[in-house]
Amino acid sequence: MTIAPPKATGSTWLGLVVLVLPLLLITIDGTVLVLGLPAISAELSPTGVQQLWMIDVYSLVLAGLLVAMSSVGDRFGRRRNLLIGAVVFSVASVSGALATEPWMLIAARALLGVGGAIMMPSTLSLVRNMFLDRQQRRYAMAIWAAMASVGAAVGPLIGGWVIETFNWQAAFLMNIPVMILLLILGPLLLPESRNPDLHKIDILSVALSLIGMVGVVYAIKSLTGGKEILLGIIAVVIGLTALAIFVRRQLTLSTPLIDVRLFKVRYFRGAVIADLLAIFAMVGALFALVQYLQLVLGLNALEASLWLIPQAVFAAVAAFVATALVKKVLPAYVIASGLLISSVGFALTLFLSPSSHPALIGASLALVSLGAGMALALSNDIIMSSVKPERAGQAAAISETAYELGTTLGTAVLGGVLVAWYSRVVAAGTDALDVGSSIAERASSTMAEALLVAGEIGGNTAAAILEIAQSAFTEAIIVTGVAGASIMVLTAIWALVTLRGAAADADLATEHESEVH
Repeated sequence: MTIAPPKATGSTWLGLVVLVLPLLLITIDGTVLVLGLPAISAELSPTGVQQLWMIDVYSLVLAGLLVAMSSVGDRFGRRRNLLIGAVVFSVASVSGALATEPWMLIAARALLGVGGAIMMPSTLSLVRNMFLDRQQRRYAMAIWAAMASVGAAVGPLIGGWVIETFNWQAAFLMNIPVMILLLILGPLLLPESRNPDLHKIDILSVALSLIGMVGVVYAIKSLTGGKEILLGIIAVVIGLTALAIFVRRQLTLSTPLIDVRLFKVRYFRGAVIADLLAIFAMVGALFALVQYLQLVLGLNALEASLWLIPQAVFAAVAAFVATALVKKVLPAYVIASGLLISSVGFALTLFLSPSSHPALIGASLALVSLGAGMALALSNDIIMSSVKPERAGQAAAISETAYELGTTLGTAVLGGVLVAWYSRVVAAGTDALDVGSSIAERASSTMAEALLVAGEIGGNTAAAILEIAQSAFTEAIIVTGVAGASIMVLTAIWALVTLRGAAADADLATEHESEVH
């Protein structure tokens, strides 16, 4: 006779509220500076490459350390890790607010990534261990996924309001009250949990995973930007080699840093990749379209943030829409439908022009967030339900690494395509104007720099440069949108193939645990 797992209590649900607080901030910080780039550029004068690093060094470090930090939490205590991460996150937030040079801001963002990497695996693995009933866990996972999607979606919205009301430094300082609240309530409401089977952390595996992640992302930045091609090729070789050695090493260790055998489980593998590409789309769309609102349409940070409200609303309800649908429709079809909705959002960029109404951007981002949010909610549930509770830390690390890798690649790949296309078109246009190499180089580096150049020189030449830059940026967004739509369609097909047969109420861990061994 099968004994039903215990139901969650009221304090368990309050504990879930405490867990989503740091999750919300971690995901908000991934995109909060998108609307702050013009203000930061005016004050710190970063290059185009430095701007990209300001945005995605956070997610890069976060993704690179998630696996290691999940193992630390599994061994020494997930609640303890969560609280230590809150302290690191607070210190990094103060450092970011005090930055006076681009490198200082990049360093602070990297330290924020360290703090986020310490905290984030604990949020998902604690949910898995706190909610043992399948139905309750699905709702808990829906709430977790909703907060992850909302965080990414409202990051620019909150950033726009904070930056316009105060300054860009306030976007860092707003983290402190939430971290203090977590440090007070965490010990009271969250149970401690750990995996007693883990004995040590393999430092070489940590180094290999970080080198691999940094190398691959740096290569993408270099190759999509068309600069430092040789360094990009070297970086991708080093990165892929490190990741290959990492995987082989995990297969030989008695207590691996990450159990790569989990990828033998079809549902687990399919959901992780769908997860990665869904967040890839959402963050890539944010990076491109939010800048369009400010740089092409000329909206200030607060005005631009208002057009992101539909996206935030759709991101918030997406997980609950998916949870309701999955009662009658198999998860594979709901996830695929969500991804196709995202592709329609990307396709709306085909109608953009330098004089488009902001509502078109709002609609595009809303559809991307709705579809990606639906996919994320169910893919996370499948990932965590595919493993036993003691493997929750491992599964959470893989899931969240996919999430952060998607965030990083969304900015690096789609952002890189955007910058590269813009630079090529503007360089050709300014050559025809014969404005001089210095002005042409500045205008073609970033759209924000083109606005500064136009403000400095004035007259008909400035108007011509602005027209070229705005048209080039719009064209670059359309190219990025087509790429995003294509990726989402392919991912929908992937979800249908790999997740077909996964039932919403099935005990996937029981069905497939043997495949791991």
